[in-house]
Amino acid sequence: MIAELNDFIGYPAAFLTTIAFVPQAWKSWRTRDLTGISLPMYALFTLGVVMWLVYGLVIGSLPIILANAVTFLLAAVVLALKVLDGWDESGRS
Repeated sequence: MIAELNDFIGYPAAFLTTIAFVPQAWKSWRTRDLTGISLPMYALFTLGVVMWLVYGLVIGSLPIILANAVTFLLAAVVLALKVLDGWDESGRS
């Protein structure tokens, strides 16, 4: 019963918090405008997501694993674009 309740809460929570990153990732990919994106924030956030993913794997929580795997991919896209954007702006290519 408790496991079912956990999943009942966990899957929608995982879906909502993950889907929240889609608009930013899509806009960043489409426009390549990352001026409002903080590199330190996204680097720390992405590291935190990786740690949540590892935690989910350790405890065997599918909602945590799925949410953080997808969130990692989305955050990694934005982070990579931001790093590449900074690389281009610094005169290096």
